[in-house]
Amino acid sequence: MKPCIICVAITGSLPRKADNPAVPITVAEQVESTHEAYEAGASILHAHVRNDDETPSSDPEKFARLKEGVEKHCPGMIIQFSTGGRSGAGRTRGGMLPLRPDMASLSVGSNNFPTRVYENPPDLVDWLAAEMLTYGIKPEIECFDLSHIHQAATMQRDGRLKAPAYVQFVMGVKNAMPADRDVFDYYIRTVERLLPGSEWCAAGIGPHQLTLNEWCVAAGGHARTGLEDNIRLDRTTLAPSNAALVRRVVDLCARHERSVATPSEARRLLGLAPAALG
Repeated sequence: MKPCIICVAITGSLPRKADNPAVPITVAEQVESTHEAYEAGASILHAHVRNDDETPSSDPEKFARLKEGVEKHCPGMIIQFSTGGRSGAGRTRGGMLPLRPDMASLSVGSNNFPTRVYENPPDLVDWLAAEMLTYGIKPEIECFDLSHIHQAATMQRDGRLKAPAYVQFVMGVKNAMPADRDVFDYYIRTVERLLPGSEWCAAGIGPHQLTLNEWCVAAGGHARTGLEDNIRLDRTTLAPSNAALVRRVVDLCARHERSVATPSEARRLLGLAPAALG
C-alpha cells in the first residue's frame, strides 16, 4: 500500500490560547510547532496566520515569514496556504498566492457552518483557481459536500483545475456533512469515478478527528490532523502539541501496516516538484 501523507493543520482561525495553550499564534510559535510536527512525521503544513490579538489574518507578509521559517527549519516540507473565508473577504483570501506556496486550499462551493454560511461564490472560486494555475500552486480541493466533488470534476474537465487532483473530505462540521462511514465510502468511490488518478484525504472535526484518521489510513488515503480541527486527545485531555496529534496518526499507520510518507515521497505522490536545495 502507498505511503500515507500526513498533513498537520497547526492553527486555523478559531482555536485560541484560552482553549488550549499549545495553539501556536505568532509566526515564531507556528514555525516551532510545525518543526515538531515535521519531526513527528508530518509532510504537509496547512497554514493560517493570526494577528497579535489571535484574530485571523490574510496578511501576505505574515505568510511570507511563516514560509521562510518553515523552509529553513523543515527541509522539503510541503507548504499549503489556506484561502479559507474566516480570515478575509473576497480576493483578499488569495492575496498570499503570489508567494508561490507548493499548495493552497480551494473550496469550490458554499455550505453552512455552525453559525453562518461559508460563502464561496463561483466568481471567487474561478479567480482563486486561476491564481493557483498562474503561480504553479496545486490546489487541495476541500469538499464539505458531495456537490463539491462533482464541481471539482467539472473544473478539471474544462481546464480550470489541473489534473491530477488532490481532494480532501471535511466531515463533522455542524450543519454540514457529518462523520458518516457510508458517506465517506461513497465519497471515495465518487472521486475514483470522476477524478481518476487523484489522491484523497479527509479531515475530521473535533472528536471525529481520530475516527477519520483511522478510516483514511485503513482505506489507503491520506490523513489530516492538528490543533486547527481538534484541540484534544480525548474528552478530558488537551493535546499538548500538534506533534502529539501527528504521532497518533503515525501509530495508526503502524497498526495498519502503512509507511508514513516522507516529504519527498509526498511530493512524488502529489506530482509536486522536488524541494529547492539551500
